[in-house]
Amino acid sequence: MSVTLSGAPVLRDVSLDVHHGRVLALVGPNGAGKSTLLAVLSGDRRPDAGTVELDGVPLRQWSAGDLARQRAVLTQENQVAFAFGVEDVVMMGRAPWRGREEDAQDEAVVADALRQADVEHLRGRVFPSLSGGEKARVSLARVLAQRTPTVLWDEPTAALDLSHQEDVMRVARALADQGVAVVVVLHDLSLAAAYADQVALIHRGEVAAHGAPRDVMTAERVEAVYGSAVHVIDGPSGLLIVPRRDAPAAPSR
Repeated sequence: MSVTLSGAPVLRDVSLDVHHGRVLALVGPNGAGKSTLLAVLSGDRRPDAGTVELDGVPLRQWSAGDLARQRAVLTQENQVAFAFGVEDVVMMGRAPWRGREEDAQDEAVVADALRQADVEHLRGRVFPSLSGGEKARVSLARVLAQRTPTVLWDEPTAALDLSHQEDVMRVARALADQGVAVVVVLHDLSLAAAYADQVALIHRGEVAAHGAPRDVMTAERVEAVYGSAVHVIDGPSGLLIVPRRDAPAAPSR
């Protein structure tokens, strides 16, 4: 698939398979095209060339309701237009199931989503009163409440502290272990290495590498794409990718 914005190519001939039961992390420098790729995969943006298929059916052939019951999307913007309560915001994730037999589970599903996102204690708050990190976790709970077989998250850990970053990725891992297809945009390469089954390294609108974290995130490749020298350390908790502060910046290609 390819996408052009204002005459400039943003994605070039990208081809990816997303599998149930796996976490796919999209990583790459700012402006590489990760969020655009996620929007195309979700059906929120049509590619200028190529197609995206869900279960063998092009996304454009899915109705809005059916698509909302198949995939849930967490964007970077955690905004709500009115002063809804936290529980009301999470209940919005149940909207695609309204009028169906699944809506009998709404209260139980919302309670579980609040627990998974560690926001049960915020039930009595209104959304605009929350901190940035709290809004991010409530938005995650809304997406979890949607209960879809595919989830696509754009930088879900960006506004979170260390503990909640790990919590979010544990949730992603647990969903995949239950058979859900998880696609997540991340900037933290060590988080991606720790929790993803596969990593797609996006650079200048193209997939520079795609595969297991150890195969993709070599020091040479990371340095070439990010323009910064790194150490890749194989530690007891998996790969750690940290900058080499004693080295000059590597030229980005």
